[in-house]
Amino acid sequence: MRAISVRRLFVLASVTLAFCVLVETPARTEARLKDIIRLQGVTPAPLVGYGLVVGLNKSGDKRQTIFSTQSLANMLARLGVVVPADQVKVENIAAVFVTAELSPYQRVGARLDVVASSIGDARSLQGGTLLPTSLRGPSGEITALAQGPLSIGGFGGGGGGGTSVQVNHLTVGRIPDGAIVQAAPAVVAPATDVLTFVLTQPDFVTASRVARAINTSLGSGAAHATDPGSVTLQVPAQFRTTVPELVALIEGLAVETDVVARVVINERTGTVVVGGNVQLGPAAVAHGNLSVRITTRFDVSQPAPFSAGETRVVPNQQVDVREGTAKLVSLPEGATLDAVASALNALGATPRDIIAILQALKAAGALHAEIVIL
Repeated sequence: MRAISVRRLFVLASVTLAFCVLVETPARTEARLKDIIRLQGVTPAPLVGYGLVVGLNKSGDKRQTIFSTQSLANMLARLGVVVPADQVKVENIAAVFVTAELSPYQRVGARLDVVASSIGDARSLQGGTLLPTSLRGPSGEITALAQGPLSIGGFGGGGGGGTSVQVNHLTVGRIPDGAIVQAAPAVVAPATDVLTFVLTQPDFVTASRVARAINTSLGSGAAHATDPGSVTLQVPAQFRTTVPELVALIEGLAVETDVVARVVINERTGTVVVGGNVQLGPAAVAHGNLSVRITTRFDVSQPAPFSAGETRVVPNQQVDVREGTAKLVSLPEGATLDAVASALNALGATPRDIIAILQALKAAGALHAEIVIL
């Protein structure tokens, strides 16, 4: 007996997705300022480099990936071994792009985490080691050097007959503390008279509360919200020579944040995240469930005695279509996440059903929230 996918028969029938998460988050949460603001003008710099990963178990780039073998030939030539690139045939190397992020306050000798991503047709970077790779910043100058064994966070293997098993993504690896800073970035010291703090999530209410918290701590009205994304602070006279101490004092303050009512949907994974401040207008939801199941029973066809026929196995398929009873669930005006979750659970909704219901409620004007589809 076997079940055939519903999608092969009816477009309107849904395929249950992997999982669905309804996360209740409070509309207002208290957070430290250092977690929601950044000092304007001080930003990290992305680093990138091209390198080779060696030591793979015949899972590297194939012959059609020309640049990996060319890179290997060039590297061997620098080491005194001259080999024509067109005669190099190896399967245990892979060309990768190496990326990292350099904090503006990193000094020479500091270590960075790096990520190596395959750019050829390698099947896996498992067990590989990144050869010394130069990382360059936006200016094009060499800023750091990376090397070391890759951590994949998974594994893969294959057997005879084309069978294989894979856990997690095998063509991207990480090297914790895998790069050493060679050139410290030039740090622009913050101004001594005016500081501007940028909110990671711009919001009028949160910006106003940030300014109020700073003024309460300093005992003055030096801070004010310029717009939803920034707060400007006139540095008090006693902190003109100790701006870092002022920033440290401000970052330790706590403020109550406010977020937009939002529903985030990832239809590829079946994830639905509903903010705790999402509310509904008066609405009623009914959702039926159409299920289609095909079962196959194999019968044996036996020919008559002394005949020229052959014994055969004949498949006997049966199609069963069932439509579940629809339930009408009323949602009161002003209902929050608890009511939404209870109503959807009462309907026995699958992840795809929940996505369809939320989008329909939004179209009907009953869902007072922004829908973000990833």
